[in-house]
Amino acid sequence: MMLVVLALTALGLYFTQRKVAATAERDLQENFQAKLASLHKIQELRHTALTERCGELVFKPRIHAALEDNALDLLYPSAKDELRDLMEGPEPSQAEAAGSLHARFYRFLDATGAILSPPNPQDVGELGAKVKAQLALKKLPETQQIGYVSETADASDEAVDEVMVVPIFSTETGDVISALVVGFKPFEVISKSAGPGLKSGIWMNGRLHLPSVPESAQSALGKEIANAVTKSDRVENNFSVTINGTPQLLFYKLLNPESIFPPAYEVCVYPLTESVAQQRRLRWQIGGAGVLLLLGGFVVSQLVAARLSVPVEKLALDFEEDHMQRKRAEAALASTSEELERSARYSADASHQLKSPVSVLRAGLDSLLAREDFKPEVYHELSALLHQTYRLTGVIDDLLLLSRVDAGHLQIEAERVNLGKLIEEWLDDLSALPDSADMKIEKELPAEIYVAGEKRYTSLIVQNLLENARKYNRPGGCIRVAARRETAEVMLTVGNTGRPIAQTAQQHIFERFHRGAPVSEISGHGLGLNLARELARLHGGDLKLLRSDNDWTEFEVRFRVAHPSFNRAAEVA
Repeated sequence: MMLVVLALTALGLYFTQRKVAATAERDLQENFQAKLASLHKIQELRHTALTERCGELVFKPRIHAALEDNALDLLYPSAKDELRDLMEGPEPSQAEAAGSLHARFYRFLDATGAILSPPNPQDVGELGAKVKAQLALKKLPETQQIGYVSETADASDEAVDEVMVVPIFSTETGDVISALVVGFKPFEVISKSAGPGLKSGIWMNGRLHLPSVPESAQSALGKEIANAVTKSDRVENNFSVTINGTPQLLFYKLLNPESIFPPAYEVCVYPLTESVAQQRRLRWQIGGAGVLLLLGGFVVSQLVAARLSVPVEKLALDFEEDHMQRKRAEAALASTSEELERSARYSADASHQLKSPVSVLRAGLDSLLAREDFKPEVYHELSALLHQTYRLTGVIDDLLLLSRVDAGHLQIEAERVNLGKLIEEWLDDLSALPDSADMKIEKELPAEIYVAGEKRYTSLIVQNLLENARKYNRPGGCIRVAARRETAEVMLTVGNTGRPIAQTAQQHIFERFHRGAPVSEISGHGLGLNLARELARLHGGDLKLLRSDNDWTEFEVRFRVAHPSFNRAAEVA
């Protein structure tokens, strides 16, 4: 008993520590995500404002006039007045960095993507050779682009600029004739504070720009980010890192997807020191509580042991009762299976017994119709009775076939069946019927499309679908038949115009003796769709209703593609 108490206490401590660690991890992730959401909200607002402002600048008439008249010597002087608000203004403080809309530089590109040199670089922001090389484009974009460029200012610092490229379209031809490139100081790298809390920067061209992290740690972090970005196809992710012996949570996110500039990633690091210390304190508290619990368990173990025998005996009795119930359930299942088998045999026997008297009845009616001494109304009644015997024969044949399917006695001998030719034959028969004369038939069938199956059953599936499409169609309606191959399957769709099937009835249309439309003048006995689906499944496929609304009903049946290994002598030519 003492060992049981010890084991239970150890398990309780283990699971408690796991739960505490999971809770702490969840709280850490929620806090981290909240800080990221706040940062991304500020960045989104700033980016929206910059996009709108730059988009307005390219429509300035003086800039368009200088470009379209090829007066490039007037381009930058004209732009200086138009872009004055964008370039001038007080240097934003650290707290106002997110709201700054002032640019560090701007340039115009010619039709080939080369930079148009300004007469006075100081007015439009001076650029180094490295930045100019990154700004020159091979082709002018037709949509606004975002990128990031860097230039080494000295050995210990590297400046990063956020670049927005806005295409300028000719008002006469609508072609792209130039582009305005504006550079801003990104919000992510403004802060150089090394204090606690969330720190952000940018990773691009294999190098990390995170001023709040020492230069010695940035190189190692950059390699870890490069490894994570290379191994994962996700545009954002987070993982744990160590910076100068301190655990941190690192997050990265792609800043310029589908841009003509090299990909740049936002990088945020969040210290885990406080979280680790809190988890360590909780482990000590849980450990102390576990020791107290163990001591208490030793005291009450004898009392608990005395009462354990009662539930153990009850558990044994419950097990025996469950065992008996399982045996009764197995016996009931076997009985149900026998009943189903007897029912299938009865259906087959009844179908066989009905065929002979119906055949005799049909022969008698045929002989009566051959006589010429009856009144016309008698011939009409005899013809109606003969038609009903044919319907009854069809029901009997379908029931007999279904009983063989239910009993598992129907075997499919797979052969190569030319589905296209089979459909063409049935469509020819369909168009020859008197009530199909004004019906439009559309078909989309490949030249040759072979399926694996038995020809007579495949033909029965097609026949049932086409007859349904004819019977439930409206006068002057349309039947559309299409077949296509998808990998190892052939998909056949049969659609028709007419009254749609009610939503409440759609789930029952494959049930036996169910009619899809309560129309008394439409002949049928409600077995066709059920039989077609069972035969399709025996062929390794299936039949389903695709849609039935807005004067259109469409079914889809799947067949297996026939491989060349099937006997070609049995294929339908």
